[in-house]
Amino acid sequence: MGEIILANLLTPAVLFFVLGFLAAVLKSDLSLPKGLGESLSIYLLIAIGLKGGIEMSQHEWQEIIRPVLGTLFLGSLIPIVALFIARLLSFDLPNAVAIGAAYGSVSIVTFGATLAFLDHVGEPYESFMSALVVLLESPAILVSLLMYAILKTHKVSLQYRVATVGARSRAADAIATVKKKEGAQPKSGIFSSIVREALLGPSVLLLVGSLLIGLIIGERALPVVKPLFIDMYSSVLILFLLYMGFSAGSRVATLSRYGLRTLLLGFGFPLLFGALGVWVGSLSGLTTGGMTVMGVLAGSASYIAAPAAIQKAVPEANPSLYLGLALGLTFPFNLTIGMPLFYQLAQWIHG
Repeated sequence: MGEIILANLLTPAVLFFVLGFLAAVLKSDLSLPKGLGESLSIYLLIAIGLKGGIEMSQHEWQEIIRPVLGTLFLGSLIPIVALFIARLLSFDLPNAVAIGAAYGSVSIVTFGATLAFLDHVGEPYESFMSALVVLLESPAILVSLLMYAILKTHKVSLQYRVATVGARSRAADAIATVKKKEGAQPKSGIFSSIVREALLGPSVLLLVGSLLIGLIIGERALPVVKPLFIDMYSSVLILFLLYMGFSAGSRVATLSRYGLRTLLLGFGFPLLFGALGVWVGSLSGLTTGGMTVMGVLAGSASYIAAPAAIQKAVPEANPSLYLGLALGLTFPFNLTIGMPLFYQLAQWIHG
């Protein structure tokens, strides 16, 4: 186990992440171009979607139906569990919803680093795993925002019932005030807004669109897309990890105001959900490599798609919290310890 962790730590991707992280923590004069992160994110989303679609075109649906169902199960369950654990730790509803969405969704870069790790240790994995990344994005965002709408509406109704103990006129004033404060909308408007954010957000749109393009064209797309989106993927990932390391180091200090709760979530969630992902991968009939990928996907936290949807749908949530957890704690944990740990667990379960 120790040798695997050390080997993972000494890969170029991880070392460049550490370099960026230290540059931020030590207050270096290093500055990265504005728009670099967004540009590299677009590249990675298209590359992963295309690769997943091309690989899916080579498989019969019977081969992938169980992993697909397992992925949808994780995408629906994890945000609910994460939300309620966050509430138990006294985070307010908007921040708990944001945390649930982030941990229910997936880190695209962690996925890419996991494939690089498995290639490094010589462990094969199913070629359609890229497609599962796409399937894990939308359900988590949709479930989290639906939970927020339900719980917020329930809160408004509860406050209304309490208010009716007094005079009816005061009750009417109270519910009007609560609805105004909570930004209540008609249920149909809330639902349509949630669906739009979950399915048409920029990251999800790029992933799903690229996946469909790769699925439709299949291997005929390789001569065009291979030089840029496949051959250069690992090199671009290194550059993005330098940027992510700098971003993670810049956000670590903001977590201190929330105390030890952030450590419980930032390190506890990847362990809990990662182990669940490995187990679901086993039930889905995946190989050791595939189980490892499923574990890392389940144990990762989104800092691209989910935050973009949350920032628009739940503006009350604090971005420093959910981005700080995803980038400052969970991402470094998975990059250094999580991947080897889930790989060992997959080997043990697979026998």
